[in-house]
Amino acid sequence: MRRRMLDLLLSHGGGTATTLSDQLPVTRQAVAKHLAVLDRVGLVHVTPSGRERLYEVDEAQLARAVAQLSAVGATWDARLQRIKRIAEAIQRGQER
Repeated sequence: MRRRMLDLLLSHGGGTATTLSDQLPVTRQAVAKHLAVLDRVGLVHVTPSGRERLYEVDEAQLARAVAQLSAVGATWDARLQRIKRIAEAIQRGQER
């Protein structure tokens, strides 16, 4: 859900809890709670705009998060490849 919110905010250049809830299958209150988490971790910035709060993605922080997740993914890919090679070696040994 938070990933979808980030996608929507990026594609629209920002938004409010109300505008996001119109596009998502959750209530405005649920959207606001998710946005509060994204704000707390620095992935979005909030600006008061009248009675609403306008949320925008911090693209630099998002890029850092993506880079970190990519590094974690690469580490897991390498581990899974090692497990696969070990399993294939065991299977070849059992076939003899």
